[in-house]
Amino acid sequence: MIYEKKLALDHTDRLKVSSSVDIARVNLELDRRLMSGLIEGLPDAVFLRCLARVPFHLHPKLELVSHSWREAIRSTELFKARHEVKSTEEFICVCAYDPDNQWQLYDPLHDLWITLPVLPSNIRHLAHFGTVSVAGKLFVLGGGSDAVDPLTGDQDGCFATDEVWSYDPVTRQWALCASMIVPRAMFACCVLDGKIIVAGGFTDCRKSISKAEIYDPEKNQWLPIPDLHHTHNSACTGVVMGGKVHILHKGLSTVQVLENIKQGWTVHDYSWLQGPMAVVKEKLYIMSHGLIYKQERDSNKMIVSASDFRRKIGFAMIGSGDDIYVIGGVIGPDRMNWDIKSTSDVDVLMLGNERLVWRQVAPMTRCKGTVLGCTLLRI
Repeated sequence: MIYEKKLALDHTDRLKVSSSVDIARVNLELDRRLMSGLIEGLPDAVFLRCLARVPFHLHPKLELVSHSWREAIRSTELFKARHEVKSTEEFICVCAYDPDNQWQLYDPLHDLWITLPVLPSNIRHLAHFGTVSVAGKLFVLGGGSDAVDPLTGDQDGCFATDEVWSYDPVTRQWALCASMIVPRAMFACCVLDGKIIVAGGFTDCRKSISKAEIYDPEKNQWLPIPDLHHTHNSACTGVVMGGKVHILHKGLSTVQVLENIKQGWTVHDYSWLQGPMAVVKEKLYIMSHGLIYKQERDSNKMIVSASDFRRKIGFAMIGSGDDIYVIGGVIGPDRMNWDIKSTSDVDVLMLGNERLVWRQVAPMTRCKGTVLGCTLLRI
């Protein structure tokens, strides 16, 4: 029956070919048309809604079924269906110093790591960049080389770049996006109302800047927004809470807050603690001096010890679900041991439990050492 249908499909196509390569190409095309019904007797729309419930980490195996299944797996329709049936999954995206420009995704539900294609930037050991996710894609913005000239901050004539890369989990490919208006590194990078906001940081030759701009992923366009009120000769970071962007400079007690673009930035002296930060369910947690605090606007409360991380530097701290993840980093030297050890460990603080406890999950399988970028991606 299938053979008869295949003969009936555009029989004239076979008459137009003259080589084995052309015949193979036509056969693949006929197979694609024939198998447009992904499962015989089941409407494609129903099949996609069933497929949408399959965990993301199994998609590569499903692609082996047939060409039509591969097309379905890598279609925007499938990812729309995942949203419709509420089966999207949250992943932690991590890039560490070793190996060069390599990203991995951590699947908390299945406790496993997925390796992405290497970021195809021409800058070796890209570092000090911003990273966020929006519109179902991972974005890597700006940054510079980690091997910079200590006198000028230059690497191949440019310390900071304006490059913007996006990774699409549908096509599983990196793509260049519109460049930022200003090259920058060590800057704040956040998502507000579906748009990316970058502010502050350093440009060429480590010159601090107050410029800020906003990116619309649908239009692939950058526009300037009001400048920060002040800069500081240190890296800055940004967190979003209560629908507001909060920009903090290392060593400063003031926080610059953006609620909407028209009003611009306001400055507040919250005197927040200094250290790695994570937002969990709109609450800010800070690791400081071997302890983790829950930070309110004008006060803080110590919630648990983090003494095991006192000797560790360069790790990432991020909130996912009800938990705080501490990922990677380097164990520095002490009086007894002058060796430096790169780690791939992942420790989790379970905030949802009545008794706060730490546990370890699967370590990174490819990346290790100082974490250069870390964000969440919902697929």
